[in-house]
Amino acid sequence: MTLVVRLYWAIALIFMPLSMLWLMSNTRGDFSLSALTSAPLQFTVFLLLLAWTLEGAYELFFCTSNLRRNYPVLANIRYALEYIRPEIQQYFIANNVEEKPFSRERRNLIYRRAKGADDTLPFGTEQDILAGGYRSLAHSLNSTTVEEENIRVMFGGPDCKQPYSASRLNISALSFGALSSSAIAALNKGAFLGGFAHNTGEGSMSEHHLAHGGDIIWQIGTGYFGCRNPDGTFNDGAFAERSRYEVVKMIEIKLSQGAKPSHGGVLPAAKVTEEIAKIRLVEAGKTVLSPSNHPEFDSPKGLLDFVKRLRALSEGKPIGFKFCLGRKTEFLAVVKAMLETNILPDFITIDGAEGGTGAAPVEFSNRLGTPCLEATYYVHQVLVGADIRDKIRLISAGQTATGFDMLEKIIVGADTVNAARAMMMALGCVQAKACNTNHCPTGIATQSPARSRAINVDEKSVRVKNFHHATVEAFLELCGAMGFDNPYNLSPSDLFSRGKTGMKNFDQIYQPLIAGQLFSESIPNSYSADWHLASAETF
Repeated sequence: MTLVVRLYWAIALIFMPLSMLWLMSNTRGDFSLSALTSAPLQFTVFLLLLAWTLEGAYELFFCTSNLRRNYPVLANIRYALEYIRPEIQQYFIANNVEEKPFSRERRNLIYRRAKGADDTLPFGTEQDILAGGYRSLAHSLNSTTVEEENIRVMFGGPDCKQPYSASRLNISALSFGALSSSAIAALNKGAFLGGFAHNTGEGSMSEHHLAHGGDIIWQIGTGYFGCRNPDGTFNDGAFAERSRYEVVKMIEIKLSQGAKPSHGGVLPAAKVTEEIAKIRLVEAGKTVLSPSNHPEFDSPKGLLDFVKRLRALSEGKPIGFKFCLGRKTEFLAVVKAMLETNILPDFITIDGAEGGTGAAPVEFSNRLGTPCLEATYYVHQVLVGADIRDKIRLISAGQTATGFDMLEKIIVGADTVNAARAMMMALGCVQAKACNTNHCPTGIATQSPARSRAINVDEKSVRVKNFHHATVEAFLELCGAMGFDNPYNLSPSDLFSRGKTGMKNFDQIYQPLIAGQLFSESIPNSYSADWHLASAETF
């Protein structure tokens, strides 16, 4: 018997009865409310000891917690402190640059830019510029400005009939269901105001995505939500109808995502409301599964046939696919299939392993996938080596919050960049990490109407627009400071990372390729084995 258990029995068997006698002596045995309140001290002591006794009895005899059984009542102090620990850590302990995934410095920058406030830094950097992994840029004494015609990027390969001029920064995949209706509406209106695109996420297009006229990138996941038959297979007619909406500018086939690659999803029956069922073309009140693989194809050539099929159904809109780089042979197999079939996607979205999600298994989030910069560099170099880079645009995503985040992704090979969590922070997200609880304190990552009512769509859409504009401006200023008037003149040799032997640029850390080099006999060792193993017939 622990000391706390002994204390419990002493209070329950001695002090609680004594407190009752003390109370009775002051009320003369009268237990009416007026009598009890006439002895407030005695009544309060009695209630506290009674609560202690009842709570302790439950924890001693019925509770499954080891701590509560050994330390009745007092163990709850530990759980109370644990409950508020994240807030204490965030607001009082962590410094400006150490929090993950987004430091206070980065979050505050997003908030200031969203509000149109001063975003300058006083006194000097708080970054440890001598730390391993620190990345920086080489500036020029001959600075310039980026020309207007180089600010946007045209999407659409040789087979595309409806090319799309995209912003350098767009909203990454955010599904209605994971986010509230108000959050989706505010993001879309912000995209409309700022002239950039809004990815629907695999939850399909809702009326909230379409309400304000922002450009849409429709993402098609393994569940084919919004374009499926009752058995979960792809429905050509439903896809054709929705893909031809004027606001739908591009279609993205989701193969995997950085936060949980190769993992399917489950939408519990309780969350499948009539509204969500209508949007996703599923049955209300029944659990909906998203398989880890696409039912429509199981090979690289099958993927490209699906790309061709969607392009025809959408009347020639840009079609691409999104994936997180895992086994390199599998991506090389897709490239070989492109060369053999002459079917090319209009774009490829590379999602880094540092990407976010509403809920993911810990092991998948922490231990699978390739980081964004490394993956983007690799995909870019392979397409260069296969001599098809000029026909395919690359989108890169993974913790994009600043102009530098944009720049480093574009330096290593991306054409445009996506951001999700930063856009949520522009709406008011405070990184509470409650996305998987339906209790998001800011009303963004929740389906609770009582919480989502906090979002003023008109006000927050302006903040989304402001954040986008200020971040793109910072990116363009950095380009100019490096001496480039066109982001396409940037190269991996302009981005430096500190290692044990000093600063090296990305072309020194990784192996670049020249156009068509994968067809020659001089394939670098870092590509050669995987290239020869890859087959267009199988992933």
